[in-house]
Amino acid sequence: MGGKNSVDNVIGLEIIEVVEQAAIASARLMGKGDKNGADHVAVEAMRKRMNQIHMRGRIVIGEGERDEAPMLYIGEEVGICTQDDPSKFCNPDELLEIDIAVDPCEGTNLVAYGQNGSMAVLAISEKGGLFAAPDFYMKKLAAPAVAKNHVDINKSATENLKILSDCMNRSIEDLVVVVMDRPRHKDLINEIRTAGSRVRLISDGDVSAAISCAFSGTNIHALMGIGAAPEGVISAAAMRALGGHFQGQLIYDPEVVKTGLIGESREGNLNRLEEMGINDADKVYDAHELASGETVLFAACGITPGTLMQGVRFFSGGARTQSLVISSLSKTARFVDTVHMFGQPKNIQLH
Repeated sequence: MGGKNSVDNVIGLEIIEVVEQAAIASARLMGKGDKNGADHVAVEAMRKRMNQIHMRGRIVIGEGERDEAPMLYIGEEVGICTQDDPSKFCNPDELLEIDIAVDPCEGTNLVAYGQNGSMAVLAISEKGGLFAAPDFYMKKLAAPAVAKNHVDINKSATENLKILSDCMNRSIEDLVVVVMDRPRHKDLINEIRTAGSRVRLISDGDVSAAISCAFSGTNIHALMGIGAAPEGVISAAAMRALGGHFQGQLIYDPEVVKTGLIGESREGNLNRLEEMGINDADKVYDAHELASGETVLFAACGITPGTLMQGVRFFSGGARTQSLVISSLSKTARFVDTVHMFGQPKNIQLH
């Protein structure tokens, strides 16, 4: 990998620009009702900037299989060192080989309809350091660091809320749980409310919700329920670096999610998992198993305003972005405020 410091130092700054460029491109379509367009331009911008980095990167979580996604598809190689003759650009002895998980526009509907909470996001680690999750669903549980290894995805929501209450020294009534607003969560939502806690329903974008659990002051204390598995790995990478609690369990039964988006049958999905080398389909993964690399980096840039970050703000001649970069190596979470100058700005927005 060229030394673990290389990932943090060489790529750490550049991945900020990767998510910034994706966010800016997508934000130009904010509120225009075109979720596919918002995703497409984010993908293009992210890929273009990635291909300017001195690395050999492999997309392990991306826009889908190659026949479905022309860019940032699973297995695609990105970076200067993937050129036809990489020796012209990269020293083989210092070659950075990394795995990359991307979601160029997390919350496409949020961008399309001008709603809060969308962001451009990615996670990287050395080769083999990220779980190559299938495009299935995942049952998730995220909680603050103080509750790590105390709450458990196998316990009921009621039990976990009691544990969380004890760990945080807060009453159950003061806890706020984020849940995706889906029919499959009807019973979960009722149970949380019956236990006394409050529920914050979100339409899309559970990566931000998971990460928010690790920061006090967000008024988000847990994420519960079923969301997309690839985003679960990205959330796990961030929570691993932040020291927060994250568990995920793959959901392969279409009857559970009631969407029809994960294949025709339970049996077919189980066969697909076996083909991927996943023999224990019901295994519960923790953050270290989903993001097992020695070095894990996470980066996100707000497209529309969110709990953690401002959205892209355009001004005459430029734009302002806010990003979050988390490193397991340096044990830092950096909020990066950037002014982008397009040509000759007539003014620079301060806030």
